[in-house]
Amino acid sequence: MWASTTESPVLLLGAAHVVDLEAPLRRELAARPLDGVAIELDAERAASLLSDSAGPRSGGGAPLFARLWSRVQRRLGAEIGGGEPGAEMKVAARVARERNLPLFLIDDPIRATLIELMRTMPFKERVALLVGAVAGLFVPARAVRHEMDRYAERPAEYLSALRQASPTLARVLLDDRNEHMAERLAVLRHRGYGRMAVVVGDAHLEGLRAALGRRGVPVEVIPFQRLRGATAPPVPS
Repeated sequence: MWASTTESPVLLLGAAHVVDLEAPLRRELAARPLDGVAIELDAERAASLLSDSAGPRSGGGAPLFARLWSRVQRRLGAEIGGGEPGAEMKVAARVARERNLPLFLIDDPIRATLIELMRTMPFKERVALLVGAVAGLFVPARAVRHEMDRYAERPAEYLSALRQASPTLARVLLDDRNEHMAERLAVLRHRGYGRMAVVVGDAHLEGLRAALGRRGVPVEVIPFQRLRGATAPPVPS
């Protein structure tokens, strides 16, 4: 298929953290020769999410908005996606274990990310973020499902609106993390892990693709919309 692992593209798979994607993820990962699997987690979140306990801990030391968003994700996962938040990361980790592949945690430490966000976020953005988190506790699941469908059809428009509404949030939670994850993947590739499958939130796909492209790494992308049921082939970079 490819002359060497360093010529093969990195496979980026987009997930929605409240939608059960176990079947399509397993199908995509099983169909490919891989040197490793990478997921959008840091060591702290992985220790919680991938443990044998009942589920991820709420993180009492996290900022209020982060604890609220965690509750929102758990509610929506139960009402919309049919699974718990982070289930796609668990699936990727299980596939790696079943195939005796190394599992790489490529995200920034969550606490450092939240500290940077709170340090740099203007007051107006903080209020808007907190209000959004509170509203998410009560918004009907059908309304969220409708918005997810709209996002899947036009993700670029949604990300553009996010950047206008909260540029600090977009920079810290998307842009900075994309650069750091791309750098870690480039280092892994240099070490011989060329045929890599990477599971990240769908909002990271285009930024991570661009960041890898700046480092000369070819990329193949399967977005969330395609994973959850479309049959069109992946989009090469």
